[in-house]
This record gives sequence, C-alpha cells and structure tokens, in this order.
Amino acid sequence: MTSATHASAADFAAPRTTPPRLSLPRIVEMNLGFFGLQFSFGLQQANMTPIYTFLGADEATMPLLWLAGPMTGLLIQPLVGALSDRTRSRLGRRTPYFLIGAVICSLCLFLMPYSSTLWMAASLLWLLDAGNNITMEPYRAYVADRLEPGQRPAGFLVQSAFTGLAQCLSYAAPSLLVGFGISQNLVDMNGIPVIVRIAFVIGAILSISTIVWSVLRVPELKLSDADLADMAAKRMGAGAALAEIRDAFIAMPRPMRQLAWAMLCQWYAMFVYWQFIALSVSRTLFPAGEGAKASSADFISASLTAQQMGVAYNAVSFVAALALIPIVRRFGARPVHALCLVASGLAMLSLPMLDSRIAMFVPMIGIGLGWAGMMGNTYLMLADCIPPERTGVYMGIFNMFIVIPMLIETMTMPLIYGPLLGSDPRNAILLAGMLMLCGALATLMVGRGQRIGA
Repeated sequence: MTSATHASAADFAAPRTTPPRLSLPRIVEMNLGFFGLQFSFGLQQANMTPIYTFLGADEATMPLLWLAGPMTGLLIQPLVGALSDRTRSRLGRRTPYFLIGAVICSLCLFLMPYSSTLWMAASLLWLLDAGNNITMEPYRAYVADRLEPGQRPAGFLVQSAFTGLAQCLSYAAPSLLVGFGISQNLVDMNGIPVIVRIAFVIGAILSISTIVWSVLRVPELKLSDADLADMAAKRMGAGAALAEIRDAFIAMPRPMRQLAWAMLCQWYAMFVYWQFIALSVSRTLFPAGEGAKASSADFISASLTAQQMGVAYNAVSFVAALALIPIVRRFGARPVHALCLVASGLAMLSLPMLDSRIAMFVPMIGIGLGWAGMMGNTYLMLADCIPPERTGVYMGIFNMFIVIPMLIETMTMPLIYGPLLGSDPRNAILLAGMLMLCGALATLMVGRGQRIGA
C-alpha cells in the first residue's frame, strides 16, 4: 500500500473537492466503529438460533424468526441513505445516524439475553437490527466520502478486515468465557446460558464506544459552500427521500444492476448458513438426538462448536481482507470476488460430509475467503460506478440487494425445508454451497460500466 502522511487539522476543517489522503492508521481509526457494529452482528449470527431454540422455537420456522434483519434493512437503509445525503448538522451528514443507531443497538444488546419468551427475543431483534441498519448505511457512505478513489480499496477492505476481526471475537466470546472458568451449562431460569448474557453486555459496550472513537478521531470533512447550497435547495423529509430513491433506481448504473444477481445468490446462501449451521453441527455430532432435540447439554456443546467454527472463518476473513488489498489492485475486484465465492461454495458443500469437530474447521478457510470478499469487494465494485453526490442513497439501495435475498430466503425456506431438504439442516448447508457457486458465475457477468455522468 502506498504510504501517506497524516492529514493535518486544516485538512479536516477546510472545504475540499477531493478528500485528503489518509495514512493507514487513520483509515483504521475511521473504521473502528465498524468493529463495534460488526461485533453486534456477530453476536446475532452466533447466538440467535440457540436463543430461539432455548426458548422453544422449532427448526422449520427458524427463518421467520430472523425476519427482523432483512425487513429493517429493506425499510431503513435506503431511507437513511437518502436522508444522510442531504442532512446538514454541526456533526456532519453521516455522524448523527451513527450515534442514534449505536445507542439503540447498545440498549437492545444489553436486554436481549434477558428475554423470557420467544416474542420478547424476536421483538428485541427487530429493534436491534433497526439500530444496526441506521448506523450501517451511513458508515459505508462515510468511507466513500472520506477517501479519494485510489484509497477506497484500502478503506473498504480494512472495513472488511474489521468485520472478520469483530465477528471472530463475538463468536469466540462464549467459549473464551468458558475458558475463564464460567460453566457452559450454567443457565438462567429461561434456559439461556450465562456466558451468552455476558457476551451481549460486552457487545453493548463496544457498540457505542467504538463509534464515538471513530467520529472523534476522523470527523467528516466540512462541506464546501457550493455543496451546502446544493443541499439546501433540495427538499428534506421522508417524501423527498423516497423520491430520491425512486430517481436513483431509474438512473442505476448497469454494473450495479448486474451485481444484483450475484448478491441474490451469495446472501441467500449466507443467511441459510447462519440460521442452520448450529443445527447442522448438532445433527452431525449427535444424530440420535436430532440436532435441536438433543439434550440441552449436547445442544450447548454443538452450538459452541459452531461458534468456534465462526471464530475460524472470521479470523481467516480478517487476514484475507488485508491480503486481498494488493491482489484486488492488480487483478480487479470482479475476478477476485468470484474466486472467493467459489472457495466458500466448495467449503459449504464439504461441511455436511464431515463428522468430526476437528475436520469441520478446515472448510472455514473457504468460508472466510468468501466472507472477506462479500464485505469488501462488492462495495468496491459499487463505489467505482456511482456518482459521489449520490453515494448515500446508492449505498442504501445496494443494501436492498442484501436484504431482499434474505427476505426471499425467509419466506421460501419454511416451504422447502421439509419437502425438498428432508427437514435436515445439513441439506440446507448443501443448498447454501450450491448458491455460492452460482454467485461466482453471476459475479463474472458483471460489466465494468462507467460512472453516472462521466
């Protein structure tokens, strides 16, 4: 990576048409808030299926209980994206949304492991995902705003690296707490392990503290008088934001439209993986107990194994995201991302065939490569084909390419889980692997295109 000096205080105060170059430590600091945000997501991915299972949910309806993520993403991110493009405040365009979302997220993380009923846990997940989504989209736009085009690969792949690191630690938290001497079988009156409760409290603290650190250390750039005048001329409010979303849809760049098909495959697959991996591991390790119907101790053991596998693939993702920076610069994001998805697909296809805990960790290499690509390469491909003045709204619309596949998965998996997948979570993981390979093919179909207005 090309070295750069630290930006001076004047750089942050003066209006600029082109953002000043940032040093790598500054790029890391600006993405620290993303660490806290992704720690929260990691806690959900690792623990919501076990929490729902402890509270009495069954396998077939599990996707419906995960509906909060895609629905809040679909409703909130495009709207927040459009609003943040035209928000004028003393804190900047994006920062108010960071802070509001982080507060909501922290409160819900603290309350989640105290859920006494299934409906309470599901309701808190809706609020938690709303907070995460209020923060997520402006954060993507903030990186695009703050970095010149030549530094965006570093910015988005550092963000991807933090995703891997944060989720690695969030998946590891319950097992680390066991290592510190807390019994994995110590549960509260609702059957939820105490180690899960402590992990969520840690997540609540990280969510707010890392966001505050980022916005204080690398604040948004002051907008020029011309930019402010242009924003002032635009209507504010939800109606104006919805009109902006509609106009942006109409003018969507061709590469972005093509990327939607790859996103459909890879995010449907990843949502299946998160929902069913703990159940699949349990079914493999304890076949007599039929996964979620195994004894409480056996299911907790299987859930911890699945979380440790999550630690492994997120650790790979963290390293891979940094290693991909020069590779993507050399060969481009499209072919590199396709290879990452192939690795992930083959790994998922191999998982149900492995019947030992140790062997299950080997495919995490491929899944980690795929996850690194999904969290970095796709956003780089997007940022290179959208106009800077519409970064927020297009980042929000792009999130629809994530949440709509999740919604489709949520609605279709309960219908096909029995008839097509034999009510076996291992077959769900096989389906996810095949979809990852389809996503690789779709990625290769994405054209380069030109920036709108170029």
